[in-house]
Amino acid sequence: MQLLVINFATDPDHPAWGFAVRWIEALAGRVTFLNVISMQVATNHLPDNVRVYSMGKEMGLARSRILANFYGHLSRVLRENDIDVCFCHMNVMFGILGAPLLKAHGVPIVTWYAHPTVNRMLKTAHWLSDRVVSSLPTTYPYKHDKLAVVGQGIDTTLFAPGSTAPETPPMILCVGRLSPAKGHRTLLKAAALLRDRWNRPFQVVILGGPAARIDEAYITSLRALTEELRLQDIVQFQPPAPWAALPEWYRRCTVQVNLTPNGYGDKVAWEAMSCVRPCVVANPGFTETLGHHAPELLFRHDDHEDLAAKMMTLLDLPADARGRMGMYLREQVSRLHNIETLADRLVLIFQDVLECRRRRRSA
Repeated sequence: MQLLVINFATDPDHPAWGFAVRWIEALAGRVTFLNVISMQVATNHLPDNVRVYSMGKEMGLARSRILANFYGHLSRVLRENDIDVCFCHMNVMFGILGAPLLKAHGVPIVTWYAHPTVNRMLKTAHWLSDRVVSSLPTTYPYKHDKLAVVGQGIDTTLFAPGSTAPETPPMILCVGRLSPAKGHRTLLKAAALLRDRWNRPFQVVILGGPAARIDEAYITSLRALTEELRLQDIVQFQPPAPWAALPEWYRRCTVQVNLTPNGYGDKVAWEAMSCVRPCVVANPGFTETLGHHAPELLFRHDDHEDLAAKMMTLLDLPADARGRMGMYLREQVSRLHNIETLADRLVLIFQDVLECRRRRRSA
């Protein structure tokens, strides 16, 4: 099988999209050849059967040049290769823009989407796609007639237990971009309650940066709230870390917190669990992964009192009890969301799409 992937970035150091390189490597081991068209590229260390084309965002090119490069690369790939399937990984817009050329060459489209937003772009991508895939049933908010749920694809070899022990005083870690949807205000209010009720030292580390310039005002408001709640000695804001550096952050924490509501599929929660750290979440979509620990780890979204109570209970647990919880969560992630299983599921879907296309042509 010859596969074409269209994604946002092929860059192992990218804080948000570094994991995409690992996906490419896993898929490359299961197909004959893999072409990748990325908005930005910063790596040459890929398997021999992978060729990557950059649209040039890393060079600061104008949108018109990026678009021209996209069509140039897509035309070349389709002209020089017998592409079987195109996998659009979250890059819905370029999947839509490339659909006329892909359809003209008889290439089916499989689109990955994991976000609660339903807009005209998603509806168009759904209509153009032969199949859509997502990490959870709850992370695909549109029609499920074409949906296949495949898990998140966590590299459980990278995100694994290590020799680093949790820090003292205990660290509560929150990883991810700084934008209103991520709910950091709830964490800050919960930290103030925890300070007043637990009466023991702890630290909160918020690791991440803005996704866009519009988020700068949100970050300013978080810093102002930190001062208002007198949390300056407890809360640290740290810049985003390269993807490969995240395991060490998870190992240093006692508890990871993820505050996004139902409909999101934040991979950072699964990454922390894979590093044997308990993760308190607001998203019921994680219930299957949490298993019998769901009552202890699932809090009501936007409820800082419930979050504070859950964090206090976890911090009060003996270290060996938290360790057993962490090992259970890692086993759940390995079973439901590891990268090798994801790659197997995707390839089966690609093969099924091809077979359906062949049957329609022969009918």
